[in-house]
Amino acid sequence: MAHCEQVPAAVRTVDTVLARMRVLDATLPARDGVAVFNRVYLTVTEAVDRHIDGGRFPDAGSAIALDVRFAQRYLSAVDALEDGRRPPACWRPLFQFRRHPGVRPLQFALAGINAHIGHDLALAVVDTCRTLGCEPVDLEDEFDRVGDLLVTLEERVREELMPGPDLLQIADPLTHLLGSWSLDRARDATWAAARALWALRRLPDVAGEFTDRLDAAVGLAGRMLLTPLPD
Repeated sequence: MAHCEQVPAAVRTVDTVLARMRVLDATLPARDGVAVFNRVYLTVTEAVDRHIDGGRFPDAGSAIALDVRFAQRYLSAVDALEDGRRPPACWRPLFQFRRHPGVRPLQFALAGINAHIGHDLALAVVDTCRTLGCEPVDLEDEFDRVGDLLVTLEERVREELMPGPDLLQIADPLTHLLGSWSLDRARDATWAAARALWALRRLPDVAGEFTDRLDAAVGLAGRMLLTPLPD
């Protein structure tokens, strides 16, 4: 396996993105849908940071670069919304439904995870490869380890935010929604999308169309996850 080049100073730390997420956590109302996802993602980013510091990534520099590029995609979407610009389609459902009383916290969390994994992670892999002068295969270990952390966190999120046992009947709409989306499947699709985008990098028109289609498809899945449910 080839090695990535030295990580530029601009992406050597996750402190900046952690600081921004903590500001959002402190300022957004607790029930706000973006706040719900932000708490989840802050936990993930803190865990990745601890794992990097603990030497649990084979290439710490590449892991940091990927983690920061990944987080910047989410924060850029928040910035776009705050600045009155149009955010990516994958994030629009969460931003549109963030205060809807019929959407439950677990739905907000999973819709954010869907947007960030299904769209942002694929683009972050490509961003990181361009920054470090490497191929997606050189980041596969880092991608897998971040994905493993996300799977563990998703399990915890489901446990913590899932309503009581009386709402877990097979016919319950929330049970149906949760069964329609899988982080493992989303992660596999994202890796395939990242490799495809990298292969298309010398065909910018095709790559752009592919990215737009991916964005729209992930946004559609997010809209379904945020279907308002009866009490």
